[in-house]
Amino acid sequence: MEKDIPKISVLMITLNEERNLEYALRSVTSWADEIVVVDMHSEDRTVEIARKYGARVFSFDRVAEFEIARSLAIDSAKNEWMFFLDADELVPKCLSRELLRLASTGEYDVIKVPRINYLAGAPVEHSGWSPNDDKQYRLFRRGKLSIRPNMHDHIELMPGAKIYDMPYQQGMAIIHFSYLDVSHFLDKLNRYTSIHALQYVKSKASKHVNISKAFFRATRKFLAFYLLRKGFKDGWRGAYLALLMFFYEIVTFAKITQLQLVGDRETIAEIYSKEAERYLVEYEG
Repeated sequence: MEKDIPKISVLMITLNEERNLEYALRSVTSWADEIVVVDMHSEDRTVEIARKYGARVFSFDRVAEFEIARSLAIDSAKNEWMFFLDADELVPKCLSRELLRLASTGEYDVIKVPRINYLAGAPVEHSGWSPNDDKQYRLFRRGKLSIRPNMHDHIELMPGAKIYDMPYQQGMAIIHFSYLDVSHFLDKLNRYTSIHALQYVKSKASKHVNISKAFFRATRKFLAFYLLRKGFKDGWRGAYLALLMFFYEIVTFAKITQLQLVGDRETIAEIYSKEAERYLVEYEG
């Protein structure tokens, strides 16, 4: 006997996503029972577009670690089944059918979904970014996972949750328009490395970074992306991606060192103010 198709709530976190959001919403309106958008006070047409497609919109204070806003999205959803979707992603029709089928079987609690990542106008087929390598916990039952405030490790699975690792089949993956160009990558790199460094210092403040270990780790990251994960097969995109991941590690460690030995930007601004006063006091004599 075929089971009823469950109702699914699509959950999204947004901040100034008017460029991408409509594509994401158009890909879910035909099969999602509801769309929940948690918006971080966007300054463009993001909220207007979300409401145009019938989304329920909630406001959330703008924070660097935006993953914590996902908890509000979960709490605001009406259905047992939920699906996380980023504003720069979309769901092909064949994938939506498979998601509904998997949810209706009743056999699983959390589904890992393959993702196709675009970089500078084309999908990346290797470099650790292929749909076989990049699988995300996206479809889940209420109470089977929770959110923690870690940028790249924000999903915590509940004990006993039944996981299904969806195999990649042609086209059956989330489409992720991740980076427009190198400048866009660097913009996000700056934000992500700042979050990463702050999280490290908060959790491991007593462990200072050794520059030689930092360089070794960055080099290992480059070799992993370019050789082990066959980034060289992605041509210039693979080469630059490996170099940018090397740079990511170096910048992260530089920011960690600054935070540990000097402080954040506000602390350094105060130091500069005191230094300026020290030089200018000579004019007052």
